[in-house]
Formats: sequence, structure tokens, C-alpha cells
Amino acid sequence: MENLEIKHQKVLTACQGYLDLGMPLEALRELKTLPASLLKEAEVLEVKVVVLIRAERWKTASASAKKLCKLRPTHAAGFIHLAFCQHEQGDTEAARRTLLSGPSALEKEGTYFYNLACYDAVLGDLEAARKHLARSIRLDKRFREFARTDHDLAALHPELS
Repeated sequence: MENLEIKHQKVLTACQGYLDLGMPLEALRELKTLPASLLKEAEVLEVKVVVLIRAERWKTASASAKKLCKLRPTHAAGFIHLAFCQHEQGDTEAARRTLLSGPSALEKEGTYFYNLACYDAVLGDLEAARKHLARSIRLDKRFREFARTDHDLAALHPELS
């Protein structure tokens, strides 16, 4: 964000504060105060995607996440966000394909493997789900706790106690 003006950085900081407080609609209002040209910047677009996801505006978030993937094709975030939106819209197969077609940077992210585990479980491939979940937990132990209550991983809950 080093190339953003200070006043625009304050808007993004306010957005993060609203998200931390569970107020995504207020964060969205803050984003709307930015010039349209700035919303095309990768750093700002990523914040917008996160805000839209928290507001559960899946279609708009998907469209913005696709733009983010094009702007930053070697970064993991856009692909993780896009896949999540696709899954939330009921297209879990597309979500899985999005993750698998993403950059190699994804393989350093526990979220990548965790989300793959969720998508595989929903699609009925429990063996792949177990493998991906184990990898996510190796990268970040907190994923074990998340998995214990994640409805997408309900079929694996007995194994996670």
C-alpha cells in the first residue's frame, strides 16, 4: 500500500476496523468513498473482496476476485477468495478447479489445503479431504480446531476428536 495516498490508507484502515467489529456494511460504505480509479489497485481490490465476502455478496465478490486473480496471477489470495465465493454460491466443483488452477504460491498456504479438504468432502472424496486436511494442519495447527465444527467437514468430525 506504499503507493496509496495517506487519506486512502486511512479509508482502508477504517475498513479493516469495521471488519474487526463485524460491520461489513460500514466497511463497504467506507470503500465507496475511494475514487473509482483506486478500486483497480490490487491492494484496494483485495480489501474490497474481503469486505464483500464478509457481507456475503457472493456474486460481486466473485467478480472482484476474478479481477484480483488477473491483476496478481502469482498471488494466492485472489484464487482462495474466488474459490470460496464459488463454493458459497453452490458451485463447489468450480471452487475446487479454481484452487487447483492457481499459482504455486497456494501450496504454501494452509487455507489452500483446508479449503480443498472442505470441497473434496462436500464432493464426496473423503480420502482426498483427509489428505488435504492433514496438510493444512501441518502448516497451521489451528485448522484442526476449525475442522471440528466446519459443516463442510462433518463426515470427518468423528476422526477429529
